[in-house]
Amino acid sequence: MKYETVIGLEVHVELATDSKIFCSCSAGSYGTEPNMHVCPACCGMPGMLPVVNKRVIDFGMKAGMMLNCHINRTTTFDKKNYYYPDLPSAFQTTQWFAPIAVKGLVEIKTSTGKKGIRIKQIHMEEDAGKLVHDIREDTTHIDFNRTSVPLIEIVSEPDLSSAEEVEAYLDRLKTLLRYARVAECEMAHGTMRCDVNLSVRPEGSNVLGVRSEMKNMNSIEAIKRAIDYETFRHIDAIENGTEELVQETRRWDDIKGMSFAMRTKETAGDYRYFPDPNVMPVVIDDKWYDGIKSSLPEFPEVRFERYTTELGLSEYDARRLTESIALCECFEAACKVTGNPKDCVNWITSEVMSILGVRGITYDQLKLDGNALGELIKLVSDSKVSRVNGRKILDAMFDDGTVSPAEYAASEGLIISTDTDLIDKVVAEVVAADPKSVADYKGGKEKALMALFGKCMRQLKGNCDPQVLRKALIAKINE
Repeated sequence: MKYETVIGLEVHVELATDSKIFCSCSAGSYGTEPNMHVCPACCGMPGMLPVVNKRVIDFGMKAGMMLNCHINRTTTFDKKNYYYPDLPSAFQTTQWFAPIAVKGLVEIKTSTGKKGIRIKQIHMEEDAGKLVHDIREDTTHIDFNRTSVPLIEIVSEPDLSSAEEVEAYLDRLKTLLRYARVAECEMAHGTMRCDVNLSVRPEGSNVLGVRSEMKNMNSIEAIKRAIDYETFRHIDAIENGTEELVQETRRWDDIKGMSFAMRTKETAGDYRYFPDPNVMPVVIDDKWYDGIKSSLPEFPEVRFERYTTELGLSEYDARRLTESIALCECFEAACKVTGNPKDCVNWITSEVMSILGVRGITYDQLKLDGNALGELIKLVSDSKVSRVNGRKILDAMFDDGTVSPAEYAASEGLIISTDTDLIDKVVAEVVAADPKSVADYKGGKEKALMALFGKCMRQLKGNCDPQVLRKALIAKINE
């Protein structure tokens, strides 16, 4: 019998706000010392009242709009009750009855073509703390830095049917949310995590099978491996009776390549949801809604089309730029200064991306001022600074975002010299000091001229028009 896999995802995304959802503590806890960004409110101390961070509502709306969702104009917060050591108040403030967004649609593209994945809802909630297990001491430590960091949970309908589709869906979510600048979406940093709900059923059947949920998956490769394993486990249980399938939560062990049962899957009733009396309903009026709507970015595919048709970029260059909203914004700002899209894309896809790679910076973390980049590109294209020295200036701009390319070039002596007397003097010194290369060039060896040219350039620190220097060098040799 042939079977089909049915997959629904619950994707938890940490919002890129400066402060937490219900207090003023910093939300940027990644890489910091444990329990440094905490206060009585986010630690669940009695008597502390939450105050909703408006920026979280803004980002929740923007995320919903990017995923083609209907925005609930009145949205409420509710208590989800369960006990776990990393949840100090023994309940999580989340949304159940009136989430921020519902009924969305995300289109993905795989080897089998395009497919629409329905979004059931997007709800806002606070994150829990983090348990750190110390095997050597046989103890567990709790870090509350992440407690009350704002999240959105994107719940899909069970419309996915393969690991390839799941990967395409998660990549699309990352792209859209990064374009809207509402989230970092870095699984390696824990700012995007995924619960995978999976079942199998006979091909063509409309009845869902027994569902298992794998919690807190934090890498695409682990998710793909887990889906393949769970699919095999379910089919093997159905066909060979190797085990009785039950609705449960499972833990994925990526080292062993296996999933293990954690607990029987809870239902909504187990969490005893009820409205949080300390958080008033949020009413989104037309002015607020329209303001968020007008701030939405151009979608990647629309920008791609504009770059190729209006700006004349190749599909390859346009595709590389539209991988990141930060690259696009830097490119467009530089274009306004230079008026030369091709020159700008060449600088970004070569020099800028090279520096990002060396420094371990992702495209979306690019902070380079596009106007300043445009000024630098003009200095080089106008033959005021050499390409080599242009790269030095670009490095300085990465080190200090306030660097002016023209001022830096002048202060560091990187402006191309128009002093022909200086050029003639350097040429004369180099030719006199290397008679062998002079003789080799006169004997027909073109490489010898390049050797002399390189020595001149080094003495001039690259600050010379190559054509002027070559002409002066040949003239001197032929005297």
